[in-house]
Amino acid sequence: MSRIRLAAAGLAFIFLALPAAAGAAVQLRGIDATAYPTIRASIYSPTGSGRPALWENGSPVAGFEAQNLGRIKAMALLIDRSQSMRGKPLADAANGARAFIAAKQPNDELSVIAFGSRPVTLSPFSTVRLDADVPLSHIKSDSARGTALYDAITQAARQLQGNPLPGRVIIVLTDGADNASTGTIATAITAVRQANASVYTIGIEGAGFTSDPLVQLASATGGQYFGAASTSDLARVYGAIAAALKKTWRVQYVTAAVPGDHLRLTASVVGEGSTTKLALIPPGETSALPEPSKLVPKNAYGPGGPLAVAIAVGALILFACLFFLAGIRGSWVRTRIAPHTGEAKGNAKQKRKERRSEMFASIFQFTERTLGHLKQWRMISKMLERADVQLKTVEFFWIAVGSALVVAMFAFLFGSSPVIVIMLAVVAGMIPFSWVWLKMRKRLRAFENQLPDLLITIAASLKAGHSFKQGLQAVVDEGHPPANEEFKRVLTEASLGRPMDDALAEMAERMASKNFEFAITAVTIQRQVGGSLATLFDMVADTVRQRQQFARKIRALTAMGRMSAYTLIGIPFFLLGTITLANGTYMHPLYHTHAGHLLMIIGLTMMAIGSAILKKIVSFRG
Repeated sequence: MSRIRLAAAGLAFIFLALPAAAGAAVQLRGIDATAYPTIRASIYSPTGSGRPALWENGSPVAGFEAQNLGRIKAMALLIDRSQSMRGKPLADAANGARAFIAAKQPNDELSVIAFGSRPVTLSPFSTVRLDADVPLSHIKSDSARGTALYDAITQAARQLQGNPLPGRVIIVLTDGADNASTGTIATAITAVRQANASVYTIGIEGAGFTSDPLVQLASATGGQYFGAASTSDLARVYGAIAAALKKTWRVQYVTAAVPGDHLRLTASVVGEGSTTKLALIPPGETSALPEPSKLVPKNAYGPGGPLAVAIAVGALILFACLFFLAGIRGSWVRTRIAPHTGEAKGNAKQKRKERRSEMFASIFQFTERTLGHLKQWRMISKMLERADVQLKTVEFFWIAVGSALVVAMFAFLFGSSPVIVIMLAVVAGMIPFSWVWLKMRKRLRAFENQLPDLLITIAASLKAGHSFKQGLQAVVDEGHPPANEEFKRVLTEASLGRPMDDALAEMAERMASKNFEFAITAVTIQRQVGGSLATLFDMVADTVRQRQQFARKIRALTAMGRMSAYTLIGIPFFLLGTITLANGTYMHPLYHTHAGHLLMIIGLTMMAIGSAILKKIVSFRG
């Protein structure tokens, strides 16, 4: 008798455990072929701990993409605020959603959309919990009648389509059927599939409630339907959704099947079993057409539009080729007859260069009239002169502006955020300035190093009985750039009638050399009061050499401090680049959220202040 009872108890346990086991099995949901040849689906595993494996018609699928929805993702939280939700139901719904937001992953991006007679976005996508929590704490029911459920889902899908995160989820809470949308349930499902998202629906199952539309939305998109007997149970339901997301994988791959074929997909997870589901690729199913280019006007599309654009482009290319060939033929003809007309080859090239310059003359003149009076404009001109760069200030300005515009255009075309576009444009615009500045520093440093030797050369020439001007000529003949170039310019100006003292003073200002300015001052005083100029140059050369040795000693003593400053400034950029290359998803909130942009601005500002302080500590003025 006891054995019979034990057997009956065991049989009863088996029957009770069957539903739980069935519910805990691996599930394959929402197979979607609308983006053919890409196949998408959701795979639910009891624990969600292992990455699933996938087979198509018995063959393993290699290289498929799998995204666990419990990790970083973009979520759109939709809450019904129609008049039927007025009072306690809406308050319970908001509290349940706020509890869900409080428990979300820190890197999850969340937006909140409330819908009644029409959908309204309460907060855009953000990783900051407070951005979504505050609107929910002040949510109120709609004053107009109606429930625009499908329009709200379509709006959320369009917002998710522009989000760069691969995991995309829509969570919908409602207590009734749609009765105010301009679209249909098919329109909503299509929009969700185009966004590669999953819909998780919550139905408050009151009197007269039907769950069929919500079940259809969830099953068609790889999501799941959750029923709540009352609004007091919503917090538990939101917790169940959070747990289900951690156990769900969103997969996609490129199929080898053709439209009209039947697919037998099998998903398995190690240690958790497998499941198989059949699907059909609709005949003639193709991927969605690309959106019209933003660079071409909208009226260029449609009947006759592409043909008109093609004709216009072809005509422009034809005219460009004709002009180019005509220019080449004209240049060839002028080159052949130049020896007979007395026109030199160099003159022809010079004339072509002048004609090209005339094309930009009006733009350059307008720029100079607008910006020529600015102090910064004169500083750029002086920097170009000191660096010995053979460019006009206006030409250099447009080179910097053109670099910034080209880089900004490419960054925009590759889909970078506005902040990144601006930062890249600023960096590109500063590259020409940095190159000229480095060249100027190198040239001025070379002049400072040559200064004691050239002063000794002038002193030796004076001792040999030569004049001061002949001493300068000796520097020009025996020296090296940039000193001999600058003294040659001084002698040229003096030969044209400019006073030697004025030419030397301007050279000292142009080379920004305090030591040379000190030498010129000594020479000026000596020429006024008399004395041995050669002896004076020897003394000045010795003084300059001692000043330079002292400056080098100070630079050596402060080398550790300067290297510490370079290291402290470089480490954040090194870590930024390394982490971005290793795990770009981890850095996504920093690049694509308001809080991340604010942190970058604050960080750069603090680094700039720290750099200024460190520079002040290790700098020395001799």
